[in-house]
Amino acid sequence: MRSLLALLVVTLALAALCCCEKDSKDPSASLSAAGIKIRKEDANAFVKRQKRSSLYERYFEYYKSPMEQMHERCENYPPCDYLSDQIGFSMAYNRYFGRY
Repeated sequence: MRSLLALLVVTLALAALCCCEKDSKDPSASLSAAGIKIRKEDANAFVKRQKRSSLYERYFEYYKSPMEQMHERCENYPPCDYLSDQIGFSMAYNRYFGRY
């Protein structure tokens, strides 16, 4: 196990040296603000605008279902959360908060 760990550390060290080596002869190796800019078409290829959703979808983004509200209420109360892992959500919720 130690030999495998030592091999991994040596490999990572060599990879770091190879990646971080800087050639002083190459003037393009220095970073500048112009080298960071990309074209608008390339940027739009991976950054997409979210499409408009229907009224039904927007409603459910803002309002939670009653069952989800009960789950959050039980999760925020540590004894109920612990008991729900042991015996299930519905029985734990009934024990601490009554019938749902």
